[in-house]
Amino acid sequence: MKPAACSAPVAQRQRSLARWGGLGAFCLAFMLTWSACQPVDRDAALPAERVPAGARQAIWVRPTQGFHALLTAWERTAAGWQRVSGPWPAVVGRRGVAPLGEKREGDGRTPSGTYDLKRAFGAAATLPTGLAYRQATAEDFWVDDATSPLYNQWVHGKPAVKSCEKMTPKGGDYDLGAVIEYNTSPIVPGHGSAIFLHIWSENGKKGTSGCVAVEKANMAALLRWLDAKAEPVIVIDAPPPAAKP
Repeated sequence: MKPAACSAPVAQRQRSLARWGGLGAFCLAFMLTWSACQPVDRDAALPAERVPAGARQAIWVRPTQGFHALLTAWERTAAGWQRVSGPWPAVVGRRGVAPLGEKREGDGRTPSGTYDLKRAFGAAATLPTGLAYRQATAEDFWVDDATSPLYNQWVHGKPAVKSCEKMTPKGGDYDLGAVIEYNTSPIVPGHGSAIFLHIWSENGKKGTSGCVAVEKANMAALLRWLDAKAEPVIVIDAPPPAAKP
């Protein structure tokens, strides 16, 4: 049977298919990446059902792509939850956010869930904040040795443990911060430690080891706004589901 008059030579058809096959693969990859990395709704309302009844202040963290996130601050009013700050860019763990209950020590992920914000810390002797404040010095450490009875606790004086984190790291990330009360009461060994809200590194170009971080001026504004009497919490969204191929 003769080939149709419009058929290209075999070699030409193969080159054409190869070109279109490569383009098709690129398009498919682009579409999957685009669908998985769609920006979150910047005007979305705080999910009130995830906030304890007694809380009157809430910080909401929503992962967007990789270690990037959006952060908003909210107050409970007679008319319901009202946004008072943000959306601001934020960063989370270098490996993103862990699904609820799956955070583990050293995994580079931020725990999802709702957690209290009670304690602030920083380099200065005093700081304008409504949270309980503690100055961090060169003699202050946070224990991340899961085998130690001091695990996930702030201690003064270097402890005899396998691993601990300085509360005065180089770069000033902890010059302003607040403790995210994850795995603090009760403490479960190995489920993650030293989860803070603090100043980001390298202008937000670097993820954290599991904390939430924002620009310095925004961190200062959050600390001024937070009030322990309002029983503030931080709501960290679980990662969005991966796009199906």
